[in-house]
Amino acid sequence: MARAFLIVLDSVGIGGAPDAAAFGDEGADTLGHIAEACAAGRAEQCRSGPLALPNLDALGLGAAAAVATGRFPPGLSCAAPLGAYGAGVETSRGKDTPSGHWELAGAPVDFDWGYFPRRIPCFPPELVAALCAECGLPGILGDRHASGTEILEDLGAEHVRTGAPICYTSADSVFQIAAHEQAFGLERLYDVCAAARRLVDPLRIGRVIARPFLGDEATGFRRTSNRRDYATPPHLPTLCDRAAEAGRAVIGVGKIGDIFAHRGVTETRKGPDDAALIEIAAQAVEDAPDGALVFVNLVEFDSLYGHRRDVAGYARALEAFDAALPRLRAGLRPGDLMILTADHGNDPTWAGTDHTREMVPILAFGPDVAPRALGRRRFADVGATAARWLGLPPGPHGEAFL
Repeated sequence: MARAFLIVLDSVGIGGAPDAAAFGDEGADTLGHIAEACAAGRAEQCRSGPLALPNLDALGLGAAAAVATGRFPPGLSCAAPLGAYGAGVETSRGKDTPSGHWELAGAPVDFDWGYFPRRIPCFPPELVAALCAECGLPGILGDRHASGTEILEDLGAEHVRTGAPICYTSADSVFQIAAHEQAFGLERLYDVCAAARRLVDPLRIGRVIARPFLGDEATGFRRTSNRRDYATPPHLPTLCDRAAEAGRAVIGVGKIGDIFAHRGVTETRKGPDDAALIEIAAQAVEDAPDGALVFVNLVEFDSLYGHRRDVAGYARALEAFDAALPRLRAGLRPGDLMILTADHGNDPTWAGTDHTREMVPILAFGPDVAPRALGRRRFADVGATAARWLGLPPGPHGEAFL
């Protein structure tokens, strides 16, 4: 029985979406601008030379970028890809992680999320009061839009002294809570986030995220791998739901389970970083049972390099994934399908630290997938294609391209 592997390279956009201007992102191009910076020698930290992605290019990454922008990024020029390739266009109203993933799984977001305003304080005082009362908190720190790493530098020591968690948000529909794993307690942080999840539901906030960290004022503070997302459940049945209801194994690698509020995911496999998650994904290619759906999120393109506007780090991460790709392909069995895609952009050359509204690559391949140009497709077409490949009932959104 066929298996399907859906790997999301978080934030690897390939050029501004048709509606990018409405998001202030006209001209954004995550992959293209990284490739241009490398070719011009502007991304030399920890790497050197033009962007080298021979395996991704052979599968159609450069050709997919050309579908999106009309040009091949420097160093990506394969004109005869080995698989099916195209550019995905998001129809959901946001450019956030849940919207992108849900739409890829056949559930476009046709409503507006709630967002916190760009002012200080940004959270409603009644929300803060309720959270502090329910969880016995002395107050909160932050209460503003902020970079997660910068706010730790600013407030980490004060948090340890006072016991008040650091609460902040971004351009996404998110309420983030950072706390020291030892001084505050990891399980206590999770409890606070669970309470916050209930309290922000009336505000239509997509995610509450626990951001645990360690360290001290002398050595600095650093996030740990014990992040946990508390997402609102998808508003429609997803590809994961249909696969699970059909009795299939649905293996979520990385934060997939969190993104889908653990609905429709029958097994979760996590790791401390993308290198570990790639190994876990490779293991899933080896041991996932017949008929399985394996859904992978590789978050560090976004979290470590896109949001931090680290062009060299982003380039290095892309090259590391490219080097690992032959192992993933080698494990595919006859009948298997693997699709590489993304959920939004996060151009590290762009202003600010937020996601960018972009088209994303769709690279579909496997022993029985013939090369073909897909043109521009909707995100939901990815989920529709995986469903057809697995022999599952179609959902209401998306059209299969294989």
